Amino acid sequence: MHAIDINTWSRKPHYEHFKALKDPYFGVTIPFDVTAAYHMAKANNISFFGKYLHDCMKAVNAIEEFKLRIIDDQVIKYDVINASATLMRANKTFGFTYIEFDDDLNQFLKNINSEKNRIEKSNDLYPLRNDQACIHCSALPWLNFTGHKEPVSGELESVPKLAFSKIEHQHDERIKLNVSINVNHALVDGYHVGLFSEKFQHYLNK
Repeated sequence: MHAIDINTWSRKPHYEHFKALKDPYFGVTIPFDVTAAYHMAKANNISFFGKYLHDCMKAVNAIEEFKLRIIDDQVIKYDVINASATLMRANKTFGFTYIEFDDDLNQFLKNINSEKNRIEKSNDLYPLRNDQACIHCSALPWLNFTGHKEPVSGELESVPKLAFSKIEHQHDERIKLNVSINVNHALVDGYHVGLFSEKFQHYLNK
């Protein structure tokens, strides 16, 4: 990771404006076509959640602005962004995970399973690693939402927050997944969310 020189940064006025706001986050909910990803997961007997989360993380790591964080009044760019996802236990509580990103899908699925096993065997809320080189994300497979709001601490936050809805089977046999994306406007604009959306759909289609 390395620090961005704010004084020479083209986003300096945007950063300073939005950073001063009480709530600098903005959010959108985007429908994604997950037909190919869903059938690929089922055909290979792997987790559909793991498949689309891996595609999501590949897209996140392809967009520089999604790798920026505000830490101690500095803008830090991380080299790799991981997934801090909520995973449910058998007793219907959940724990926060820290899933190391890997370009290889099979290794990423192993990393998910490792965290899933840790969560199931403990009552811990927080993961063993807990830093900002991640996105915060949750799957809500019980409801097909078209809007979503994430909790915020009231302190300055800069980690992107994503939520994944229940899938919806369309009349034309396509499968849709709504994804809520909340980002700090001091670091990320609508243009960058659009780039992420294009990348995510690209990987879902592969």
